[in-house]
Amino acid sequence: MWGPMKVCLNIFYVVFAFCCALLLGALKAVLVGPVVGLILILGNIGVILGLFPAHVAWTVYALAKTDRFDAALKFVLLFALPPLFALWLGFSIAGSVLGGVGYGFFAPWLSTFEAFRHDRDSNKFSHCIMDGTWETIKGSCTAVRDFTDFCYHSYPQYLKELHKSSASEQTHTIRLINVPGCLVVGLLGLIVEIPLFTIIAIIKSPYMLFRGWHRLLHDLITREGPFLETACVPVAGLVILLWPLVVIVSILLAIFSSFFIGLYGSIVTYQERSFRRGLAYVIAMVAEFDEYTNDWLYLREGTVLPKPRYRKKKVPRSAELSVGARSVAGGKSSSVSSDAPAMLVPNLAPSRSIREAIQEVKMVQIWEDMMKSFELRGKILLDANVLTPSDLCDCLKAKNSSQETIVGIGLPSYSVLQFLLMTIKAGAGGLLLMDGTEITHLNRPQDRLLDWFFHPVMVLKEQIKVINLADSEVKFLEKTILFGSNTERMEAWDNDSTVPQDTLRAAQILAISRRVMGIMRSVSKIPTYRRRFHNVVKALLASCVEKEGSTASHSHSTRYVASIEIV
Repeated sequence: MWGPMKVCLNIFYVVFAFCCALLLGALKAVLVGPVVGLILILGNIGVILGLFPAHVAWTVYALAKTDRFDAALKFVLLFALPPLFALWLGFSIAGSVLGGVGYGFFAPWLSTFEAFRHDRDSNKFSHCIMDGTWETIKGSCTAVRDFTDFCYHSYPQYLKELHKSSASEQTHTIRLINVPGCLVVGLLGLIVEIPLFTIIAIIKSPYMLFRGWHRLLHDLITREGPFLETACVPVAGLVILLWPLVVIVSILLAIFSSFFIGLYGSIVTYQERSFRRGLAYVIAMVAEFDEYTNDWLYLREGTVLPKPRYRKKKVPRSAELSVGARSVAGGKSSSVSSDAPAMLVPNLAPSRSIREAIQEVKMVQIWEDMMKSFELRGKILLDANVLTPSDLCDCLKAKNSSQETIVGIGLPSYSVLQFLLMTIKAGAGGLLLMDGTEITHLNRPQDRLLDWFFHPVMVLKEQIKVINLADSEVKFLEKTILFGSNTERMEAWDNDSTVPQDTLRAAQILAISRRVMGIMRSVSKIPTYRRRFHNVVKALLASCVEKEGSTASHSHSTRYVASIEIV
């Protein structure tokens, strides 16, 4: 009797907890949602509209002054700017509204259910009440801050790099005779892809609804995926309840993708120098989307729609956005799959268990390890008087990254070099974090952002390993990376380094320093990075205040504290 009674009690607990969390989460969503939504919507739209004139001026100036494009291509791009800016305004404002409403109302709800995943010794009731309230409001402010960083700092830096590109880089040209055909194909792509993608997505949405429910219920019965742990059952129950919303979002993503897939026909027409192949691309992408959704929903294989071949030669993969190759009859890869731009549709695959997910290194873990490394290396350099508090103050006061070279670029690059040297010394096959976790191709986060940096860093690690630097050469590389072209600061730092007499050897070391600094310049454009790194600099300034508290004057301490408050 006790066994069945225990099962009934567990079921009653799950159902009761789910209903209570559902009602409490809905109450918090009603109270917190409007505040969070207004912060995100008004904040992001204010940034978009406030910086729009500056964005137009910056973009036109960068395109007019750059040497990367010839006169004909500049004319075409300047002619295409008005519709592109119109798309930016439309999609960014719509995304801000949808994101504000979605985050404001669903983040408190999900946080209520996530409270069940806390340890048994913690007060779950208090977590259910408090989680998702103030944290969601702070998260909305952080999102606005990151979006502002991207619009005000990152985008101008991309334009500045385009403007100041070296003359040795390849100049892109365009054949004006192909422009009319490209415009016609791009317009036809919008006319054809948007309605047909919408029709296909709507027709197959009932299949997605019931297939998704079937998958989630199967995981519930077999205790797989998110239902593996009893504490996660209420969270998974909310997923079942909100699955229709996921279907709606998938339809919107398919429609959103159709804009860019249709416009991509212009690029295909220009690359292939054929109007006919551009039309073939427009037709083929409808069939590709139908085949993609069939595979995704476990429907019939292939598609009944025509799928003509639109490539007469293989396009370099670096110039294309891939959907992901899939095998077709005869073991050959579909030309459409390998060449078409990516479709923004979520994947309906069997859910991974919590234990499987834990084995993967999380992106937030990499961010935290990176910032801890920056802070640790910064304190070491401050203690050695290599960096000064004035360097930190100048970094916080700088309006762009070119004014914060030593701390903004030099310190992160120096830290990354130490990270690579530590990994090489340990003999790790991947990348070794400070806590001993090794990141490899198998356990790295499946994040598109990390893909842009993981492989270049791995290649850089192998290059440093191959040239086998001596201790004095490592010291010279550290000095070069930290201070860059500031020869005065380089000479002032006596770290027992020697300049290699071999010209080839010196060139290899300087090339490595440029690669490390180039990677960190790219990372510094990520909005989240800028906010986190400024927190590191503020922590270093606070450490200076604490260290010099017994010897420094009150005026110096006041100046440091005022610098910490700078955003």
